[in-house]
Amino acid sequence: MKNGIGWLVAVMVLMSGAILMPTTAQYAVAAPSSPGAEKVAPELQATLDAAAPDEMITAIVTMRVQADLSQIPGADRAAHQQGVIRALQAQADASQKQIRAFLRSQEAQGTVSETIPFWVFNGLSVTATPGVFQELAARDDVARITPDAIEVELAPLQADASAEPNLSVVNAPALWGLGILGQGVVVANMDTGVDISHPELLSRWRGGTNSWYDPYGQHPTTPSDLSGHGTWTMGVMVAGDAGGTAIGVAPGAQWIAVKIFDDRGRSRATAIHQGYQWLMDPDGNPSTSDAPDVVNNSWTFSSPGCNLDFELDLESLRAIGILPVFAAGNYGPSGSTSVSPANNPAALAVGATDNGDQIYAYSSRGPSACGEVSSVYPEIVAPGVSIRTTDRYGFYTSQSGTSLAAPHVSGALALLLNAFPDLSAGQQEAALVATAADKGPTGPDNDFGNGRLDLLAAHDWLSANGGNPTPTPTPTETPTPTPTATASSPALHVGDLDGSSAPAKGAWAAAVEIEVHDTNHGLVSDATVTGDWSGGYSGKSSCTTDDSGRCQVSTGNISKKKDIATFAVSGIAVAGYTYEPWGNHDPDGDSDLTSITINKP
Repeated sequence: MKNGIGWLVAVMVLMSGAILMPTTAQYAVAAPSSPGAEKVAPELQATLDAAAPDEMITAIVTMRVQADLSQIPGADRAAHQQGVIRALQAQADASQKQIRAFLRSQEAQGTVSETIPFWVFNGLSVTATPGVFQELAARDDVARITPDAIEVELAPLQADASAEPNLSVVNAPALWGLGILGQGVVVANMDTGVDISHPELLSRWRGGTNSWYDPYGQHPTTPSDLSGHGTWTMGVMVAGDAGGTAIGVAPGAQWIAVKIFDDRGRSRATAIHQGYQWLMDPDGNPSTSDAPDVVNNSWTFSSPGCNLDFELDLESLRAIGILPVFAAGNYGPSGSTSVSPANNPAALAVGATDNGDQIYAYSSRGPSACGEVSSVYPEIVAPGVSIRTTDRYGFYTSQSGTSLAAPHVSGALALLLNAFPDLSAGQQEAALVATAADKGPTGPDNDFGNGRLDLLAAHDWLSANGGNPTPTPTPTETPTPTPTATASSPALHVGDLDGSSAPAKGAWAAAVEIEVHDTNHGLVSDATVTGDWSGGYSGKSSCTTDDSGRCQVSTGNISKKKDIATFAVSGIAVAGYTYEPWGNHDPDGDSDLTSITINKP
């Protein structure tokens, strides 16, 4: 116990349980004993080494090639989201064909029991025997294999005395006075669930089959929370004043939720990936826009350090305009206590202060363990001490920790998006950081970050910038997509890449056949394809498609000492068309959609 506050052994950073996962970003193994062994996280390798040959182990397989989401256009937010989702799905569908076929063959032999493919990042959850993971690690298309196992330990909680000046501290009532309550905005949390029986929360649930997700299937249709943690964080975001005082930052917003912890308080990497993927497209139809506008994450790994296992998921959220908000962790007061995923480049870490703007003693401090040299940790702070919020069974409670600070920022984003609905993730972050009230030493620091959340200042800053600020690029920001095509400008993309090789006298040669499609996947003739060779052969090549929409490029002679040659498409040109590389696809999955590697014959 610290200051009489029940100390949950940390995953739900308020004081909730702990996700016991690796805390290093690199997975190096000295003297690997088999091909690809360096791709396997050390703790997973230890599990595999100790397992019986027929024992089933679950792990996360991340593919080498990931979708490029930096240049996907869209006439509006909804169209852009659809483009991102379809690009992610196309990349996964194309590049996972061969590995899925391998896993199906292993399933027929009884060495694989379950495969769950993902598109929120290009990877899979695989349950298989140790020998299968050895084969997966040796594959060129696999980048790394990490554990699925996450253990959570919960400790008793003790409530504090309560008051609600926290909302005034961040200037939320000033926006309410302008009629900005979060109307039309949907917030979500990745947490222990939500107790929908609470009147403050029942009336604000979006409802329907696309508003609640339990990856464990224990509560498939109705929101539930056996812990209370998710009910607390949701209350700070959206609750009203039915308890006598206003307690939620954005009482006009609606909510949806993902229950990433099972009923025993445990979580798995598979469930977290499934949760992020569901949030990207809750109804499973990219043509409908039902993703939330804000996602709050009041959970963390069990100890300070850098773990990037969910960074690709967070980058996908950013690409569709969602800024991933994370509790910074309760590992202070020492420095260098940043924790993942809050310290991942794509996350926004929120530390905690009391209502007098003093730093919460146990709020985690920087610098970031993930090496973000140009930033501070946390990025911003918000009230997180003695915060009154909703509790299970219709009650109220007061709690402390960075888990309560993060939903202040998530609720703030709901208000700002109510007023400025087209903000990108980078613009949202810029508004929060540029206007935060400086606390502690002058300027950004590794206790308070850029300062304490100030909603009115953020709103006024956005108003002064016409609701369309241009944030200064940082390593943590996903670039704002720049449209390169319109409805009146037809588009081109790669429809197929096929490689071949042939022996030559004392050498060998490689060739690639390229198929070019229009927006409707029709074949396009007279299109000039340009690209670059690398590997065993270096140089540029180009060809022009014939009436079949195909053309071929080839290398010169390659030394037999060189095993591969790679060709990457750099452009496709024909009068009246625009090349859209995010539309590239490959039905047989033998390329990464833009480049293809050919092996020596």
